Amino acid sequence: MPNILPTQTVPDFTVPLIDGGQFQLSQRLGENFTLLLFYRGVHCPICKMQLRDLQRKLGDFAERGITVVAISMDSKERAEKSVEEWGIDDLLLGYGLGEDLARDMGLYISSGRPGSKEPSIFSEPAMLLVRPDQTLYFASIQSMPFTRPPLDELLKGIDFALENDYPARGELAKAD
Repeated sequence: MPNILPTQTVPDFTVPLIDGGQFQLSQRLGENFTLLLFYRGVHCPICKMQLRDLQRKLGDFAERGITVVAISMDSKERAEKSVEEWGIDDLLLGYGLGEDLARDMGLYISSGRPGSKEPSIFSEPAMLLVRPDQTLYFASIQSMPFTRPPLDELLKGIDFALENDYPARGELAKAD
């Protein structure tokens, strides 16, 4: 069961950015939404494809008043490797997400497989759309690296939500 239900406040947090700055949620909320895209790390080829696609669509999100950041539990060195190898230098890229915060956000946590390039611990992928009042609007939190929501479909859903003042759904789920 998710830790944060739609319409509930998303905890404020700060992570360092690869460009030397910081991303603090409460200080970077978008006009309409903030997209928090949590990715597994530089070891994940599916993350590479997803983040490249996200970078190509940054203008589409900006046109809709959406701030976008991608965040992982990777170290600074691993995050820098993502930027260099994946060509995602226009994307706000946060790193060093702590395990406690990842758990507070409701992310699934995995341990690295022996003999793989995976770090000893990392979060699985997730996308959270946060409203300007810092409440959760949409969440896709995954326990596996595959079958991610297509960004084009997300953009269509956002268009519908904005045009129709569509409310957050799932707010009645019982959190334990």
